Amino acid sequence: MRLNQVTVTMPDLDAGWSFYSALGLVPIVDSRPRYARFVCPDGDSTFSLHQGDNGGGGTTVYFECDDIDETVRRLTGLGISFATPLEEKSWLWREAELFDPGGNRIVLYFAGANRINPPWRISPPDTARTPAE
Repeated sequence: MRLNQVTVTMPDLDAGWSFYSALGLVPIVDSRPRYARFVCPDGDSTFSLHQGDNGGGGTTVYFECDDIDETVRRLTGLGISFATPLEEKSWLWREAELFDPGGNRIVLYFAGANRINPPWRISPPDTARTPAE
């Protein structure tokens, strides 16, 4: 299984279009004012916006950036405000938090190998064993 798409809700898709384009997502569907879809610049995951009155419903979206320091500098230069500054976290990620125009929490981060293989990763279950009778 692999993740195809994440969709967030926001009232103003024009503001969302500008915000996510500035983040570097590439628009692929423009059905504003109800829907817009982007492809992530790395990989083949997509991200979409759906128009709704209530945005920011508790969802947090993480976008990994290999060049996190430059990405945060570039976005700050474009006038995008961050809720938390870029910092090293105890879980071995470097990240900064911001909110999109609909109130959805966005975290830009770099984790490298620690994204999937942190030092405290649990061992996968042994699928070769058969259940006891």
